[in-house]
Parts: sequence; structure tokens; C-alpha cells
Amino acid sequence: MTFQRSPFCAFVLFALLFLSLTLIVKKWHFSLQENEPFGDAARPDGSAPQRDTLRQRLQERQQELELLDITFENIQQQEGFNGKISLDNPTAADIGCEELGGMKAVDFLGSGYTKTVLKAALPNGLFVALKSVNHQGTDMRLCLDDFQDSQGCHELVSFKLRKEIVLLQKLQHPNIVELKGQCQDSTLVGGITAVLEQGMPLQMIQLLQSPWEERFRVCLGLVRLLQYLSVSPLGSVALLDFQPRQFVMVSGELKLTDLDDASVHEPSCQDDSDCLLEFPLRNFTLRCSQSRTCEGLNVMRNLYNAYRYFFTYLLPHQAPSLLKPLIHHIMNATGDLKQSINETLIAFEKILHIYKSGQHLENLPTSITRDYAVLKGMRSVVNVEYRCWPSYRQQSCVLSVHSVREAAFICNSHPHCTSFSISSQTTWTGRLLASFRSGFSHLLPDVNSAVYMRRVKASGAVL
Repeated sequence: MTFQRSPFCAFVLFALLFLSLTLIVKKWHFSLQENEPFGDAARPDGSAPQRDTLRQRLQERQQELELLDITFENIQQQEGFNGKISLDNPTAADIGCEELGGMKAVDFLGSGYTKTVLKAALPNGLFVALKSVNHQGTDMRLCLDDFQDSQGCHELVSFKLRKEIVLLQKLQHPNIVELKGQCQDSTLVGGITAVLEQGMPLQMIQLLQSPWEERFRVCLGLVRLLQYLSVSPLGSVALLDFQPRQFVMVSGELKLTDLDDASVHEPSCQDDSDCLLEFPLRNFTLRCSQSRTCEGLNVMRNLYNAYRYFFTYLLPHQAPSLLKPLIHHIMNATGDLKQSINETLIAFEKILHIYKSGQHLENLPTSITRDYAVLKGMRSVVNVEYRCWPSYRQQSCVLSVHSVREAAFICNSHPHCTSFSISSQTTWTGRLLASFRSGFSHLLPDVNSAVYMRRVKASGAVL
């Protein structure tokens, strides 16, 4: 029998075949997905394992903070103290979230990979530095590229600032910036904020142009800091990111302001080859101790970095000639790491004592002042200035002196000098400030000043 509706039957058979194939393909597709992540976890960027990695990093940072507390407590107990300082139990710093909420930023001081620093005014007229997370910084950008989690990345990047706050609470020294407060209320201040003593960024070019006395002060403060870090309440502390940018100047004093990359543990080792200090120009190897740690490595790292970033540029140039042998000894000893931090500090303190006491000037003839007539209680005005380097003032010649005898010796060595004046103003060492000039118009009374003029021979020539 012939089938009359063959086209219609063919269409029905084709439709049934299509439905059957569709069901088979869907069943195969869902069977492949049974063991795969679902929803956000199934994104092609692999966010599920990335989320686990981010969570692991957050846990590691938290453990690092907890380890700081444990280390601090252990050392304090060994030394007979007992106490815990943490983010939940701040120091005497009394600026908190409430005060920060009404504080106004007045200037932008700088930013780095992790943090932004703003200058803010306190109600009493003083200024502080506010450190917070740099949301546009490199660390935040790299984290977002890796994890696509803004909240998690903010928390991860914030750990550096949290660590810095903990370290500032535990490490207190005249050459470390003072922590004046902190807040972790995201509603008020947008996240964690540290309130610090405000300083000026260290400018090496400007420092190189300053008098030797000020450059020596910077190096002395650094050595005092490193000696403290070698025996700190947290043990021996290494500054892993040792750069001039980690420091600020506060009233002429060098102060460490960035501690987030500090390490409070000596590296572990199996043999001496594990205790290698590598620098661009040379390497050093220390012995692996019986406790399987590189004891002293943190101190040596800090000291050599001080030598290559600070001492090399600031110490030798324009140093008093009679102090140069002592300075050269320091340079050689630190450059070869042949001297401990304690010995280095003793050498610096010796130079300071000699410089302040004027012992290096004992060979100057006492008769040198006889060439000058003194007018006490007077000061010169409408001066004819000349420049000398390095001077405390750019447009004139102002130097520190131990005594009138040293000032007379300097004036004799300057061909343009015909007079100098000494006031009651002193430097940080207690030395007097003397102004040297080639002439002046007239004198005015000033009980805090004395003018010394070179005597003139009968021929009219200046002695």
C-alpha cells in the first residue's frame, strides 16, 4: 500500500529526531557540570581558587600580627616585665576615631605603593600626619587584578598599616616618629588611619648642602636608632626596605616613619651559606649559630645600609680636619662590617664629645684674637655679605663656632672677611652661630651680640 501523506510523515519524523537529539545533548551537558563550581564560583576567571588564596593571605597577615604580640610578651617576661600592647589596647596616644572625624586635612604630603599621607590640623593649632590606605596605590591595584575582591583587597593591604601601628606602639625611641593615635572605624574615616608626629620628607640633595654639623646629627641619630633596634622590646629588628624615603626630619632630627617592612626575626639557617648578606657591590657571610639562626644578620644588614645610604654621602665631606681620622676609621670599619653597632655608636659619641668640647681646636694659637677689636653689646646693620659653603644661610656666611678663637681663625682663612659677629643663638650641639662679612654700614645696640673687627695697620691694610 502506498502512503499518501509522505511529506507530512517525513516532517513528523524529523521533529521527533530533533527533540531526541536535544534531550541527549542536555543530559550530556549537565553530566559534565555535576563536579564543577556553580554560580560565581563557576566564572571562567577561576575566582574560587583565587578566593581561597586571598583568604590564606589574610590569615597569614593576621598570624604575623599575633606573632608580634607573642614575641613582645616573651621578651618582656624574660626581662621581668609583663604587658601587652595591641590595636585594642593603645598607648598614651589619645587621638581616636571621634577626634579624627572632625579633623580637616590641609595638605597632601605624599603616597606610596600602600599608603597615603595627609597633613591635618589639630584644634590646638598643631599639625599631625594621617596615614591611610592608598586605594589607588600599586598594592591595591595588583590585588584587585589578582582577586577582583575590593573588600578583601582593602583588608589585605590594610595589614601593612596595622602592622606599622603595632610596631610604633612597641618601638618607642627619639629617632622613631611618635604614634599620636589611630582609628579603625570605616564609617568615620574610611578605614584604618594612623595619626603620627608630622615631619618633612628627607631630602638628600638639600641635606648634602647643609653644614657638616647637621649632617653628622643625622648620622648620629641613625646609629642611635640602629643600636636600639638591635636590642628592642621585639628583639633584633631588621629594616628590610632601608631607604632614605623611609625617614623624615622633625626639628632637625632624623626619624624613622615607615616600619611596615621591618622584620623581628633573624633568618633561620642550616649552614653558613644560608647567612649570606648580598649587596650590589659586595657580599658578607655570617656564621650559622648552634640554634640554627643567623645571629647578628639583622644588625649587620642595618649597619651596612646606613653606611651605603647615609655615611658615604654625609660624613666625610667638609668635616673638621682634626676629626677626619676618626671619621675615616668609622667609614672603613662600617664599610667592611668590622665593627659592631655598639662600637660604632661609641665612635660617634666620641666624635660628638670632641666636637662639642672643642678639643679638636686646642692647637689654635690663643693670640689669634688679638688681631680683632671687639664691640660688645652691638650688632652690625646694612651688611656687605659674602657667601661661603656650607652656610646656615644661603645668601650669607653663617657658621657654627666653639669660641671666638675659632671664629677668628675662620675669618682669617676667608679672603673677603673683615669682621664677624657672634650672638646668643646656638646650634643643637651648643656651639655658637657666627656671621662673617666683608663690611657693614653702622652699628646698633644689641645686648645679645658682639662684633669683632679686624684691626687695620697704619698703612690702611687689614691685618
